[in-house]
Amino acid sequence: MKNFEPNPQKSVSAAYDSVNLINKTILETIDDKKKSLVERNVGHLKVMMKKDFFINELTSEQKTEIESCILAGTTYIS
Repeated sequence: MKNFEPNPQKSVSAAYDSVNLINKTILETIDDKKKSLVERNVGHLKVMMKKDFFINELTSEQKTEIESCILAGTTYIS
């Protein structure tokens, strides 16, 4: 079994796919499908923000942007 070595740049790119999706979706009318989509992506961002290799790759601006997106997405789904 091969050891998993995270790729920080790819992880940041994937996180920004979630950020962009959340930011786009929260501008739309709320429905169950969209809430589920935002919830999954907020969850992804929360998991990533707990990983040292990921946090260490982010600029302070990116950290702030992701944290703001998590808050906006959480507000949208509540």
